[in-house]
Amino acid sequence: MYNKIDLREVPAERLKEISLDLVNIDAQAPEFEPNRQFYFMAKARDYVKRKSAELGRPMTFFTQTFGCQMNARDSEKLLGILEKIGYQETTDEHADFVLYNTCTVRENANLRVYGRLGYLNTMKKKNPHMMIALCGCMMQEPEVVEKIKKSYRFVDIIFGTHNIFKLAELLCMRFEEKKMVVDIWKDTDRIVEDLPTERKYSFKSGVNIMFGCNNFCSYCIVPYVRGRERSRKPEDIIAEIKRLVADGVVEVMLLGQNVNSYGKNLEQPVTFAELLRQVNEIPGLERIRFMTSHPKDLSDDLIEAMRDCDKVCRHLHLPLQSGSSQILKVMNRRYTKEQYLELVEKIRKAVPDIALTTDIIVGFPGETEEDFEETMDVVRRVRYDSAFTFIYSKRTGTPAAKMENQVPEDVVKARFDRLLAEVQKISSEVCGRDVHTVQKVLVEELDDHVEGYVTGRMSNNTVVHFPGNADLIGKIVDVYLEESKGFYYMGKQA
Repeated sequence: MYNKIDLREVPAERLKEISLDLVNIDAQAPEFEPNRQFYFMAKARDYVKRKSAELGRPMTFFTQTFGCQMNARDSEKLLGILEKIGYQETTDEHADFVLYNTCTVRENANLRVYGRLGYLNTMKKKNPHMMIALCGCMMQEPEVVEKIKKSYRFVDIIFGTHNIFKLAELLCMRFEEKKMVVDIWKDTDRIVEDLPTERKYSFKSGVNIMFGCNNFCSYCIVPYVRGRERSRKPEDIIAEIKRLVADGVVEVMLLGQNVNSYGKNLEQPVTFAELLRQVNEIPGLERIRFMTSHPKDLSDDLIEAMRDCDKVCRHLHLPLQSGSSQILKVMNRRYTKEQYLELVEKIRKAVPDIALTTDIIVGFPGETEEDFEETMDVVRRVRYDSAFTFIYSKRTGTPAAKMENQVPEDVVKARFDRLLAEVQKISSEVCGRDVHTVQKVLVEELDDHVEGYVTGRMSNNTVVHFPGNADLIGKIVDVYLEESKGFYYMGKQA
């Protein structure tokens, strides 16, 4: 008979080695993290084990992620916790535990979640064991939480962006209290990592380097739901990446709402450029990506680091939002059209083969035809590899939502169509520039359209399809680009 382990006495670095079945869940819960969460994982695991035996089958879970890559990375952590607890993943909502990690950047994302909840209500009536949890940015809006508490009372757990790490603890609360658990933090200065993570890909991974945003663009809800900027210590980031490399990862994506602000709030400030140089030195790592970069503080030092670091991918996502200096001022973006174009020129001079992508909003309050033409002018001059184009979405709680001069819907739609046509025309021309050359491609998956083919990405993020099998997945191979299809290539191994 094994002695049960009291997690209050275990060093944090040893937690992942310990079988949760050996944890003493009758002992007091540790007050410090991440030990506290491993204790609650063990406690929840005991419940799931007993419930599975009672049902005569494994308990299952399903997660769905809405929104950005920060959310996707959060979902990998949530999935890792659920698997550690003993749930088995299933492919749809016919599960014992359903979790939606929500986004609230645009109103449509909220509406989709409400639509899914209506569907889940019917399913829950047929499965009394089913539990439903909601987390993420949408849950940081007080009016949303009130609406769910009033109109969707069958939801079991509601938590936000700041306490993703607490999933196991919240589950235990729900198991014990048999009523809705709501745990929303308005803000936090805490960063809890080193918890189980189930990566979508074995060979590449996102790595959070910071959380939150201090920019307060007038249209954006993110600073209100993600909180103020908090940077992780560089040594913690480096240690995490080294562990990932040891586990087979060859490409990392450094994640933050604005990575260019990294390190400003650390006791010993470190710039993002310095962090990039440190990450570039990690043996075994092949590729480094990062997003998102705000143009207002993309430094010369960072441009030099991108030029000098051989592992940094030749791709930069540099959101424009509008080409009109007047609209940019009202957006609180803190740069002008001229400054943005000058920045692009600097980047291209330092890294001539870089692929530039961007975000553009059409129909911001007060946008005139002249303002829109300024945006079109930037698109034609920069010639982006691709652009994410959005119709302005009014977000309650942001300054822009109260602005007068909202642009008529028909005008916005017509402008959006014109912009999209221009972006696609330019992209199809730009993306073909490497045809008939040999490029290094990281193979990501089997091609889901053509049997006997695989799909991968070049350093500049362009997709390539070529003949191959599953053995190539996760490897970087030389590929001859035979034909450009506008937004992707067809090739063959060189």
